[in-house]
Amino acid sequence: MKKKQPKSVLKSIKNVPEIKPLGSRVLIRPFTKEELERRNSFGIILPESGSKDKSEQGKVLAVGPGEYKEGKLVPIQVKVGDKVAFSKYGFEEVTVNGEGLYLIKEENILAILKK
Repeated sequence: MKKKQPKSVLKSIKNVPEIKPLGSRVLIRPFTKEELERRNSFGIILPESGSKDKSEQGKVLAVGPGEYKEGKLVPIQVKVGDKVAFSKYGFEEVTVNGEGLYLIKEENILAILKK
């Protein structure tokens, strides 16, 4: 009998590109303006902004392995599926299949948003 191979975490989430961040980087899909308006129940005050402003909140799609400190691997604290707030200028924008995603160093993630 052939064993079933486990699905990768990325394939189990709908419409997630096959990208594996390196080091302490995290791949995030930023929330749209409509999603942000629905998510204001976190108690975060969102300033009025035009549609050109980039979101500072999003959902974690993939995480890197972490970074080495003093010869030991320190894993990343966020996990796939977490909703996070991050620094407004602390990311690199990448386009995959026409969708804008953010690659962010873990140190630029400010908080995990709980609901």
